[in-house]
Amino acid sequence: MSESRLDAAWAHLRAEGRTALIPYLTAGYPTVEASLEALRAAAEVSDIVEVGVPFSDPLADGPTIQRSTFEALRQGMTLRGTLDLIAAADLEQPVVVFSYLNPVLRYGLERFLRDAEGLGVAGVLLTDLPAGNDPAIEGAVAASRLDLIRLVAPTTRPARLAQAVAGAAGFIYLVARLGVTGASTALASDLPGTIARVRSATPLPVAVGFGISTPAQAAAVAGLADGVVVGSALVDVLGTHGVAGAVGFLRALREAMDAVEAPR
Repeated sequence: MSESRLDAAWAHLRAEGRTALIPYLTAGYPTVEASLEALRAAAEVSDIVEVGVPFSDPLADGPTIQRSTFEALRQGMTLRGTLDLIAAADLEQPVVVFSYLNPVLRYGLERFLRDAEGLGVAGVLLTDLPAGNDPAIEGAVAASRLDLIRLVAPTTRPARLAQAVAGAAGFIYLVARLGVTGASTALASDLPGTIARVRSATPLPVAVGFGISTPAQAAAVAGLADGVVVGSALVDVLGTHGVAGAVGFLRALREAMDAVEAPR
């Protein structure tokens, strides 16, 4: 089995002393053409790219991501379309597919893994698949070349945290705060302690998302974690100011992050 593309990306980042900038974009939003342009442009200033698969019942997402996913669905975006978009973008950076479980099961798990592997997709994050909930699905992903990335909540107890990270690969996605996705005016005061608890449970890199919406917030997280994930704020800027605005926003985050020393 070839080396994980995510492992290689993290090793490169550590060698450069940098924290990863990880943008999330909804496949097909605001249009298929603009989505493709946004993916390519965002990748130029990012280290890992998350591509969200639109789903009709996105319970973990707030209003911004919900609006983007419903608009993408209205225009006919599907999981197959998401993979076609990734293929067309042809990014050098590792791509993580961010999806609810239902679209993957409807597409066919083995077919999805095979097709994603063929495109060089680096990992998959299944939002509504808790660790240990379906060993067969987890085993199938683990046997593929895709890293199975895990979401961890800030309230996860120590025993459960150990279970949640046991089969994870690529990195741990730490939810910065409780609730659905969406921009936030402030970071949780206990975030440093939460990151420390996750680090004590796994050697995997820790990326923090949910609520990061300003350069100052990105810089604060960059001093604590291995990666900064920005989703709702980016999708909002893309929808209101287009691709140029989205790239400008990412550049501002990157500049703020680069001014902070990455954690060792």
